[in-house]
Amino acid sequence: MRVSLLLPDPARFGGQRLFPDLARTLGRADATHDDRPQRERVFDVLPRGWPVAAVTRQGDVGDAADAIWLRADPAYVRPDINGARLLAHGRGLRLTEADAAAFLSALRPLFGDLGSPIDAPVPSRWYLRLPQGSRLPAFSSPEEALGDELFEHLPGAGDESDRDRQASRRWRGLLSEAQIVLHNHPRNAERAAAGLPMVNSLWFWGGGQLPDRVRCAADAVHSDDDALAAFANLAGVTALPLPAACPDLTGSGDCLFDLREARDLARLQGDWLQPLIQRQNTGTVAEIVLDCADGSIFTLRRSQRWRFWRRSRERLGA
Repeated sequence: MRVSLLLPDPARFGGQRLFPDLARTLGRADATHDDRPQRERVFDVLPRGWPVAAVTRQGDVGDAADAIWLRADPAYVRPDINGARLLAHGRGLRLTEADAAAFLSALRPLFGDLGSPIDAPVPSRWYLRLPQGSRLPAFSSPEEALGDELFEHLPGAGDESDRDRQASRRWRGLLSEAQIVLHNHPRNAERAAAGLPMVNSLWFWGGGQLPDRVRCAADAVHSDDDALAAFANLAGVTALPLPAACPDLTGSGDCLFDLREARDLARLQGDWLQPLIQRQNTGTVAEIVLDCADGSIFTLRRSQRWRFWRRSRERLGA
């Protein structure tokens, strides 16, 4: 059995150190580097890309074929002295179906006039169906932008061709109009009174068409990320919620656990790395792969315990 752990960039752990036993084990592991985005190391998608909107739409409704889709998720943006920052989106807003219906009712005329109907089969996931041939600029995912200055992640923030700049201006204009509609919506006053964040913006991201093919080497993907679960389902792989700690694994096939939200290295070691190595020592697990977001990959096998000459690795990163 092969068990893979998707981990954040080791820099996220700061100066936290590995336990002595794990420092020795990681020092003896095979260390490699892969410059591809982490998601491409998990899923082989053809055509290349990461069309989250189409894939999650297919999982939510089953009607994503033969259309271009864009996520237009609800978002809370807070102005500050330097501009504005994305502070919450999607599930973090704790929207009810009634909330989503109220906001979408106000937004439908704006997008319907453009031939791009908006709907929300799930309160936290809003979709735009775009006409065939629509040109989309590059959009940042909400995870990339969360907490950052908004302007840095708007379409057109980087170098673009003239044609791309035109598309970026169009989407920035649509975003501004949507923000006006949402800012003035009475539902936000009700949410504020209930201590809930406002829905005062949208977050456009994940555009594209349903892939022709998605493959995954794992037999099961354990993740609380809706997008990762949707790609797993499209690949014909079992998608399961992420457990709080390493499960028993007896009788399981190759597994992948999405631990990209981990920030406490001691907890990661106690809940996951040490139990996995114990299972490897008893023969339940043949190979453990630690796949870090910065491209660092550590592969652990039982035979590596004889590499006495290797130095211990004090930290997960370099």
